[in-house]
Amino acid sequence: MSLLKSYRDHGEQPDGAASAFVRAAPRLFSIGLRVLEDVGEAEDVVQETWLRWARTDRSVVINPPAFLALTASRLALNVAQSARRRRETTAGPWLPETTDPSIGPETSAERHDAVGGAMLLLLERLTPAERAVYVLRTAFDYPYRRISEILHLGEDHARQLVRRARDHLATARSCPVSSTAHRRLVRAFLTAAQTGDLAELEDLLAADVATHGRTAVGHRRGHFSRSLPPASGHGLAS
Repeated sequence: MSLLKSYRDHGEQPDGAASAFVRAAPRLFSIGLRVLEDVGEAEDVVQETWLRWARTDRSVVINPPAFLALTASRLALNVAQSARRRRETTAGPWLPETTDPSIGPETSAERHDAVGGAMLLLLERLTPAERAVYVLRTAFDYPYRRISEILHLGEDHARQLVRRARDHLATARSCPVSSTAHRRLVRAFLTAAQTGDLAELEDLLAADVATHGRTAVGHRRGHFSRSLPPASGHGLAS
């Protein structure tokens, strides 16, 4: 990326902030490009991520790569939704903006609120399979092969689910959301983003996909049974 030199030119800070960002920048660019499908807009996301990183109180950041990826993902999603909303001539942000660190250290409560709003929309608008693939692919840059192993889905199916998720996020549909499910997803996502340990998030997403799959099969069987004609009471033989 041509932007990397400009980040290096800022000079290294005592905590290695520039080096950490330069190492993460290609991944941040791929996140922006995957969400926005535009090179210029993806570079803008990387630039804004750098500005926020430079203003952040990095002493409270446990896992810089995960923090940067989460910031870039939220920024890219905000840009994408803003463009859709402009086309639809409606107003209002789809995802909450990251708190500006220039007004003080980002607090745990602020991070929780930002992620909570994003996870609520994912729960409202996406199926468990769409949500699982979208989170792992977009927020954490998982390869499709790894996603297919975790969720027991084919790679082609996983790619389709990401496309469907993007389409559904652009709609205004809203399904009821359990407060318990919301809390569990927010907790698992924050743990993954802050510590880099995604085991809890992977297990939660995989369990939701499996449970939804079993429920769907049960509903189809019930529908099939109801659609059968009633028994006539007569045998086939006369």
